[in-house]
Amino acid sequence: MSELFATGRIVDVILLVMLLEGALLLWWHRRTGRGLPADVIVTTLLAGGFLLLALRAALTGADWPWISLWLSAGLVAHLADLWRRLR
Repeated sequence: MSELFATGRIVDVILLVMLLEGALLLWWHRRTGRGLPADVIVTTLLAGGFLLLALRAALTGADWPWISLWLSAGLVAHLADLWRRLR
């Protein structure tokens, strides 16, 4: 189990689960018309996904510019999500 964290593979597992979650939510919305619309699903999952990529970079000893890149991308996705919700 500790190897999952040391190698950052735990983040890969979580990202895969998030991808499946997003696909299921999109499918459900298209099939039934219920649930969250695509823009809500995508912006929310992107913000979280970028934060997870920053975590993976930190866990694997990546240089700080990579970590800050993923954190910045997460901020942009988060702000896009907020803007979409508040308009």
